[in-house]
Amino acid sequence: MPISLSIPLTISLAKSLNRQLAALVILFALVGTACTRGNGDIEVELPGGKKTKLALKETLRVPATSEPPSLDWIKSSDTASAEITSNLMEGLTQYDLTDKELGLKPALALKWEATDSGRKWKFTLREGVLWSDGVPFTAQHVADAFKHLLTRETAASYAYSLFGLKNAQAYNQGKVPWEEVGVKITAPSEITFELDKPMSFFPYLLSHHATFPVRLDVIKKAGDRWTEPENIVTLGPYVLKAWQHDKIVFLERNEKYYDAKPAIKNIVFYMIQEIGTQINLFDSGKLDAVHTLPSVELRKLRTRKEHREVMRLGTAYYGFNVTKPPLDNVLVRRAISMAIDRQQVVQMLAGGQVPLTSWVPTGMFGYEAERGLSFNPDKARELLKQAGFADPSKVPKIEIRFNTNEDHARIAENIQAQLKKNLGIEIELKNEEWKVFLNTLKIDPPQMFRFGWQGDFPDPDNFLNLMVSHSDNNHTKWKNPRFDELIAKGAGTLDREERKKIYSEAQKILVEEDVPVVPLYIGVSHLLVSERTENYPVNAMSIFSFKATRLKQ
Repeated sequence: MPISLSIPLTISLAKSLNRQLAALVILFALVGTACTRGNGDIEVELPGGKKTKLALKETLRVPATSEPPSLDWIKSSDTASAEITSNLMEGLTQYDLTDKELGLKPALALKWEATDSGRKWKFTLREGVLWSDGVPFTAQHVADAFKHLLTRETAASYAYSLFGLKNAQAYNQGKVPWEEVGVKITAPSEITFELDKPMSFFPYLLSHHATFPVRLDVIKKAGDRWTEPENIVTLGPYVLKAWQHDKIVFLERNEKYYDAKPAIKNIVFYMIQEIGTQINLFDSGKLDAVHTLPSVELRKLRTRKEHREVMRLGTAYYGFNVTKPPLDNVLVRRAISMAIDRQQVVQMLAGGQVPLTSWVPTGMFGYEAERGLSFNPDKARELLKQAGFADPSKVPKIEIRFNTNEDHARIAENIQAQLKKNLGIEIELKNEEWKVFLNTLKIDPPQMFRFGWQGDFPDPDNFLNLMVSHSDNNHTKWKNPRFDELIAKGAGTLDREERKKIYSEAQKILVEEDVPVVPLYIGVSHLLVSERTENYPVNAMSIFSFKATRLKQ
């Protein structure tokens, strides 16, 4: 899913004193409705203006670097929203985060089995599970979620992820009725999915928030406000008690949760964009974690006992809008890709990132170290000449747009300098806040833009499927029928070696021939985690589910 890391461009070591004041301002003014009392308790304002006090010993305090664009798990597509919804809801399956290979374990489904060589999947659901309002959970709520996701009017970014279901894409396009889609309820606690082709990774899709069950009666009654605390109903370990927009989100333990009750009663997400302020609040005991650390301070922060580090199953890349000149010329796109030294970028960040020219990330099946366009400024200049720009000054100015974040700015400035030095072309930089940036990508993608993709499941399909022509997460406007054909074929191929060949050809098209994207590096997560916590979720999937976390007493 898209990675936000939405942090303003104000961090520097020289501003450490100003952070002290900023921390107090954020804590008592910006947050306001969830302030820490003198005795350590936290006062939170609930819907309707009523206030309640949360005992510090029962409350985990974590940062949210931006206002979640949406808590509608069917429609949301970013990490800021997922950090919260992963505590409110669960899918039929869930990751075993203690497993190095990130295998699956039962969640709302007790078991699942494949027939017809992986073309049909039957899921047996748990019985006795209750929604937070006491309504029993049934297979109908799963079918409703799939229908809601695939209905075109929902405009869900992840609708394409279920196009492997029989007639799912045709239904999304309005060509067939819902009854012809491969979703069948065979009992109140049993549901079967029929696919167009075998798909070995299908159960992984049902761990993703876009496929979580949903209550259509709640949506119908409350409309666009169904995710507000007074309306929302959930199945996960926590319930939404307060959402003071741009300030806090307060979650409370769900006493109706089907599994072992979470040890922590309350979670308060503070929306604090300034990463330096987050660190200051952490140091003063007002936050229990910081999920993103500034690269300019990593050398110092890595020495701290609270520091945690894990290689992330995610990539950072630049995308091109292939319809906007001069990037509608594939030779210009190739030239830019070959004029960027990824090694220089990761050395600047100095956080353990791994340079990447291929699309499938390091350590995953399908990764090819030699795939992609390597750094070659001489060849890049020759390509620019072949594109008709013997004089680089004649290349129209190109804009790079990125969401507000210090490291994104540093990378953009580095690439701006590299392209000036290696190609002689002018680059203009522009930043936008996360929600604005996402809207820009949907409505009118800029010539060049930064983006990140956090893997939704550990399979190359999750990364390559992102760039098919019908993907709502593909903001490049690039379409290639052969690429689409290969990705569909790869998803339905069970033979590992044959699948590897298919993905090799697909990656060649993507990062060597058509080049609508420029892979940069594999990310690394750096966190600060308070010593008063136990089993804090630090994992390659960046899943911040707190049901297994404890607070030391």
